[in-house]
Amino acid sequence: MVWSWLQRHPRLVDIVIALALASGYVGRAAHFGRWTVGLPLALLEVAPLLVRRRFPLAVLVVVASATFVEVVVYSSTFPLAAAVAVYTAAAHLDRRTSLIASTTSGAAISIAALAFNGYQSALQTLLLFGIAWVVGDNLGTKRAYLSELELRAERLEREQQVEAARAVAEEQARIARELHDVIAHNVSVMVVHAAAGLDAFDERPHRAREALETIEETGRAALGELRRLLNAVRDGDPDYEPQPDLSRLPSLIDQVRSSGLEVVMHVEGTAAPLPAAVELSAYRVVQEALTNTLKHALASRVDVRLRYDTNELEVDVRDNGRATGNGAGTGSGLIGMRERLAAVGGTLSAGAAPGGGYAVKARFPL
Repeated sequence: MVWSWLQRHPRLVDIVIALALASGYVGRAAHFGRWTVGLPLALLEVAPLLVRRRFPLAVLVVVASATFVEVVVYSSTFPLAAAVAVYTAAAHLDRRTSLIASTTSGAAISIAALAFNGYQSALQTLLLFGIAWVVGDNLGTKRAYLSELELRAERLEREQQVEAARAVAEEQARIARELHDVIAHNVSVMVVHAAAGLDAFDERPHRAREALETIEETGRAALGELRRLLNAVRDGDPDYEPQPDLSRLPSLIDQVRSSGLEVVMHVEGTAAPLPAAVELSAYRVVQEALTNTLKHALASRVDVRLRYDTNELEVDVRDNGRATGNGAGTGSGLIGMRERLAAVGGTLSAGAAPGGGYAVKARFPL
């Protein structure tokens, strides 16, 4: 917790380090009466540390030079400020630059310490600088690694967003094509019945009335589909063949059974005529869930359940495979299902089923 707080306040850390070292350096200069040269040297060794993160190489050059002069002039070795500068250079510069600068600085100060204070002082200086450089280099390597991980995470997030947007756009285009086909089919029916009613208007008025009633029903259904077609863009050539509905589920299930997967279908309630968009969406949800089960779930059995109620249709597809292996929970499959249900005002839930397996449940308001 303390380390995290310090990382969030680097400026305050630099001020504390500079003040702590200044108290020692300035106090030592005052103690020995080194006002003319010693005090300016102490300030040159400490003050640059306030900007050490911004100018690590320049700070190291200034601090190491002042330390070298102090060793030569006063034969004293107190290179803590220079060690901090070495640590900073190793942590913020590339390894080659920091190694050259730190080695040069350490060698110069150590030679001066050897000449004026003896080999023990020189060894202590080299050891201090070596430890400072190793610690700083390790920290810099860790920081670079974490920065790379953050960049990868950001790049992956952007790619996922682009992929999700692409999947949404593709699914919306597919929904638009399918709704167009349903509407085109309805309009074609209306045209046929209008022509038949016109032919029978004088001789068989009851047939003309039946044709008009059919036109009315078909027109209302087409208007309902048009209201659901919002902000969708259609591309490709038109195909006026009606899209699949729930009546074709048995053939879809037989096709899946032929692959060796046991599929059991349950129907609860009384089936009633539904809007074409709802029938199509319900069929596609079952188709997508079965496809994902075949590809990912390693399941041996799938239960497909349709519950007809006064106010809604519920579609429940549940397998006995691995709970995380259906594949609908990630990628464009689930995105496409949700976009499809959103177009008809429905909702979708998908995830691990109680007792094992994977469940996809869709609700369509009627």
